[in-house]
Amino acid sequence: MSFPVISPAELARTRALHPEAVAEAAARRRRRALIGTGGRLMIIAADHPARGALAVGGRQLAMANRLDLLGRLCLALEHPGVDGVLATADILDDLLLLGALDDKVALGSMNRGGLAGSAFELDDRFTGYRPADIERSGLDGGKLLLRIDYDDPGSLATLHSSARVIDDMAERRLPVFVEPFVSRRVDGRLGNDLSAEAVTTSIAIASGLAGTSAYTWLKVPVTENPDDMARVMAASTLPSVILGGDTHADQDAAYEKWRGALQLPTVQGLVVGRSLLYPPDDDVAAAVQTAVGLL
Repeated sequence: MSFPVISPAELARTRALHPEAVAEAAARRRRRALIGTGGRLMIIAADHPARGALAVGGRQLAMANRLDLLGRLCLALEHPGVDGVLATADILDDLLLLGALDDKVALGSMNRGGLAGSAFELDDRFTGYRPADIERSGLDGGKLLLRIDYDDPGSLATLHSSARVIDDMAERRLPVFVEPFVSRRVDGRLGNDLSAEAVTTSIAIASGLAGTSAYTWLKVPVTENPDDMARVMAASTLPSVILGGDTHADQDAAYEKWRGALQLPTVQGLVVGRSLLYPPDDDVAAAVQTAVGLL
């Protein structure tokens, strides 16, 4: 599949000679409401590289080629059913310079300090966007990752800093998408528990963070048994989106899981990245069309 032509030399030259062009592009970006006329939200996630998570399926460095990633993102964003993108500043800045974010929702990824596979993975510092950055850049909201391991003290630091960031976002009346997990290390490797009990617990904890929940959204996975989702999502009245994850093993099964979860009353849409940007057959347009059709 061919992707839009992007010149890395031109991007680098603009960044080198006119760094102010990023702020200028952000200032003139045509903005839109978070929820469009369709009443649903379809966001493409691309914040994985900043946490060192570059693998998709069996391809260990699939997301390492920035030009390729930008091409896939631009192709996905061309679909009228795609509402926007979630990414770190380096990617959103490129998309701004490419003029790809007009009339799209732009969400800034905030805590990327918990590098994949590191000893400090659960002390997930806010090394990406700050609330002030999101406000200054005219972005439409932010996202934070909240992984909780009852055996790892780093989770407490992440919980505390996440609560204060939610407060800061609420003061600016900016929505923040909280992605909670109960996580555990098995043989030194961190994994997320997708049982109904664990996902319910993570939702309850995330919903109660900070001094107000007025601007908090939840970004939640589908449980191991999709039939559990109705009672799991009953744990909160916060608006929620379903996340995708790396679903290379069975893409069709993932679509069916998303379809079921989207019927639940608090679920407002999808935030999906790798499984749409790097589908098994590499047909990004078809994968995006299928996901949009679920809404």
